[in-house]
Amino acid sequence: MTEHLTERQRKWFASVREGLARETGKSLEDWVAIARACPETKPRAQLAWLKMHHGLGQNRASYVLSVAFPSERAWDNPDETRAALWTDPASATILEALEAAVAGFGGLVTGQRKTYSAWSREFQFAAAKPVRGGTAILGLALTPEASPRLLEPKNESWSERLKAKVALASPADVDDEIRALLKAAWERS
Repeated sequence: MTEHLTERQRKWFASVREGLARETGKSLEDWVAIARACPETKPRAQLAWLKMHHGLGQNRASYVLSVAFPSERAWDNPDETRAALWTDPASATILEALEAAVAGFGGLVTGQRKTYSAWSREFQFAAAKPVRGGTAILGLALTPEASPRLLEPKNESWSERLKAKVALASPADVDDEIRALLKAAWERS
């Protein structure tokens, strides 16, 4: 799991694990056994069940489930999750253009989530998700004032650090300005 996590993320997961036993009185292994006994089969329902029936918070429940069912969680299968998300060939070419734009950034950590692909250094500075019709949305850890092309995100599922977004209709939209915006967001991370 850790090769796709920043140092900060690895430390966060370690603190969640350490606090779990100390604050709940049950080890991670105990919680994994409880999770595996869950009558629900879908990830969101399993999460809700752990929260409702066992009082775990969102982060702890998500962590327990990622250990109990690693093959079903994006953290542990980034390549498979990426392939399942970016199925539209046109959207995939936009992702490839974004990946090429950030490839030389020092300390780059590429993370894959169920609904988006993310890039971090110390923390997340950009994320992209496919949109119907072969397009994509790029979120950046910048404010919309950084460029007239940027808009304020509405109901996005990525990090709250990403304060701006831009629609990308083709790989050509990943132009010099977008590359400069990616670099500026990376520098701030």
